Amino acid sequence: MELELLSLAYPPLLIFAAALLVLVLPRIAGFTVGALSLAAVLAISLIAPEGQHLAGTFLGFEVVPYYIDDFSRMVGLGLGFLGVCSVIYAYSSEASKTLVAFALVYVASSVGAAFAGDWLVLLFMWELMAVTSTLVVWHYGGDAVRAGFRYALFHGTGGVLVMLAVAAHYVQTGTFIYDGTGIADGIPALLAVLGMGVNVAFIGVHTWLPDTYPRPHIAASVFLSVYTTKTSAFVLYRAFPIGAESDLGIYIAYMGGLMSVYGATFALLQHDMRALLSYHIQAQLGYIVAGIGMGAWMIESEIAVAGAMSHLFNNILFKSLLFMAVGVVIYRTGEEDLYELGGLWREMPLTAIGFGLGALSITAIPGFNGYVSKGMLFDAADPHYYGIEASEPLYWLLWLGAIGTLLSFIKLGYYVFFHGESDVSVPDAKPGQTVAMLGLGAACVLFGVWWEGLADLAPTLHAHGGGEFTFAYPNDGEGHMHPYSTSHLQTAGVLTAVAAITFVVVRKPLSKLDLGDPAMIVYPITYHVSRWTMLAVTEIYAAVDRVVVGGVKRCYWIGNNPVLAVNAAARRLPLVDVEERQPTDGGRPSTIHLRTSIGTTVLLLTLVLTVVLWLLVV
Repeated sequence: MELELLSLAYPPLLIFAAALLVLVLPRIAGFTVGALSLAAVLAISLIAPEGQHLAGTFLGFEVVPYYIDDFSRMVGLGLGFLGVCSVIYAYSSEASKTLVAFALVYVASSVGAAFAGDWLVLLFMWELMAVTSTLVVWHYGGDAVRAGFRYALFHGTGGVLVMLAVAAHYVQTGTFIYDGTGIADGIPALLAVLGMGVNVAFIGVHTWLPDTYPRPHIAASVFLSVYTTKTSAFVLYRAFPIGAESDLGIYIAYMGGLMSVYGATFALLQHDMRALLSYHIQAQLGYIVAGIGMGAWMIESEIAVAGAMSHLFNNILFKSLLFMAVGVVIYRTGEEDLYELGGLWREMPLTAIGFGLGALSITAIPGFNGYVSKGMLFDAADPHYYGIEASEPLYWLLWLGAIGTLLSFIKLGYYVFFHGESDVSVPDAKPGQTVAMLGLGAACVLFGVWWEGLADLAPTLHAHGGGEFTFAYPNDGEGHMHPYSTSHLQTAGVLTAVAAITFVVVRKPLSKLDLGDPAMIVYPITYHVSRWTMLAVTEIYAAVDRVVVGGVKRCYWIGNNPVLAVNAAARRLPLVDVEERQPTDGGRPSTIHLRTSIGTTVLLLTLVLTVVLWLLVV
């Protein structure tokens, strides 16, 4: 009976109800209800029965709004746990009730997308996620408004592409329900990878990340840092699941490898702390995308998918933790530039510990969760595992991304917490901020030490005796995994040593570099192209308007003054003498007003065209 009730407790609806209560209840009561709603999502994800729930029809289409399998369960656990910590952090960071209400509706849409069992519900939640996340950004005002507008344009464009992909998928398959094979091949798959690529920050359409996430309230940045990108990566897996053998799999895999390098490189060049972390969202998404691509490209690459989903789960934990720690630094010092800080570990030891736990996790140091999941992805890309030489460049791209990640967080930690003496005397994190950070940090350590627990959550790994886990291997073989094997530890040691030595060499010249992301040129180009396009359209419209209005006026005048018109025409002929005549209407001016606004003109033209099209159809 309890399990049946859980299948009826739709997680997004619980969070949405909590968002409404946040607005009307006293602050502490509202935030408590918000945290409890996300704790309920955590519990439901853990024990709800597998399968389709709340299935029915909508506008004649079969829909499954609520679907539980091992993949959605794992994502739901991560999103629920983070949600609890984020609300606690927001309360201590003096976030307004309105901001948290917006954030909870945003979280509800993200959780709804994760638990969707069909493409139609997914599309609705996808668009709602874009709208609500924009509201979270806009709420802060100031520079966040323009950044939010650019953010909305990106996600609106991506959403249209996903909508077209879903429509084309339905045309080919006749159903919106997930069937385990992903999006239909051909046009639907191409549109899906382009549209979803916006949300997961493919290179070239990633600029909304570093442009937007450093600008809103620090608590808003924590929510934003996870829900859109991680949910979208999971949806990308739904579109290109394991064994899909999609032609786009290799493209997705190599895009992921390039993202890991590109994001880490530009993170290394940043002065703004949240911009640095934003680029690392792209870099870590690169590992997840690479794993998804390998799963869709290689035959039964279960270790790749396990690594991608495990790294997605881990990323939810350590990425939000890093945004929290940096947010506390900004909250206490008011400074965003990492080069203007230093020596804060003495003033803010708890914040330094929180940052350290997150940094050690994201850089894949043994003993922390990132080490386990990133090790799976290295194994999946290693050509020695599968004998696929085409994966070797991808393997080295992931290596370069790992070195760049280590360099970035050595730099961030060094300049913020250890370099020199602090020029300010500031208090440490507030109790709620500390609880949220240390809660996430403890989870990072837990799944790094108790790696079997993480492997148990990963859907494509299977328990095996002797402290190992097995996964399917090509040609009906079986692979074995133990993250703390000698070879894995050696790899981690080499990566760390290379990064540490490199930082000593490049530290001083690096501090003088201030290179912009070349992809940011999309903003001035878009502005000027849009401006000149608008001017061209309006000037062409004005010219046509002048010609048409002038012609109509002349015709009207000729109709009212035929004698004058004949006389005027005759006077232009040679050797013709015409007597002057008075106009029959006394020469009164026209009383017809032909000019109107462009909006009214467009409306009238639309109505006329609609009637014409209707007549043609009939």
